[in-house]
Amino acid sequence: MSAPEPRKPGLGRRSKTWAMDLIRKNTPTREEMAQNRFLAPVAHRVLSPELWRFTRRSVPRGVALGLFAAFIFPLGQILISTFLALPVRANVPLAALVTFVTNPFTLPFWAAIAYKVGDFVLHFGATAPAVVSAKAASTGAWAWFADAYEVAGATLVGYLVLSFVTPVIGYVLSGWVWRAVVSRKRARRLKAMEARLDQRLGAQ
Repeated sequence: MSAPEPRKPGLGRRSKTWAMDLIRKNTPTREEMAQNRFLAPVAHRVLSPELWRFTRRSVPRGVALGLFAAFIFPLGQILISTFLALPVRANVPLAALVTFVTNPFTLPFWAAIAYKVGDFVLHFGATAPAVVSAKAASTGAWAWFADAYEVAGATLVGYLVLSFVTPVIGYVLSGWVWRAVVSRKRARRLKAMEARLDQRLGAQ
């Protein structure tokens, strides 16, 4: 019989490697945080080792704060997430990384989602008859202004809703994923220990 051919790395392994490279590339390092002039007053706290550990409490908190900062304000999201992470002892690099969920490439997608959410919350067609009637009776520049006002208002409300809803979802999901990953690692460790124990007993 011919020897079995070595297994080639599959799509899952390549995807995992690509994802890890992306995380490492976009996650700010402790040195970068220390050199940031805006964080200089609290640099000693930001660099605290406990804020850079991945634990069952710090990971969900970091994800939640990162999502909140990502949707609540379009600028300075990393700084906002870092400052928020200090009092609640959230994972600083993870909070900073999650803010990249909103970026110039994803802006059209999230703007569309925010508008849909805001429009659903406000119910422009039912709760703002004066605006609708004024828009229907007007033409030209005023009609365009009315449309822009409606879209901008709905989008703004949508972003506010997302800034409070997505952190809750992110907190729950990341906590579940973290527990699943830890349980999987623990099961592998126990399996490896049992295998070594069987080998020792078999050698005797």
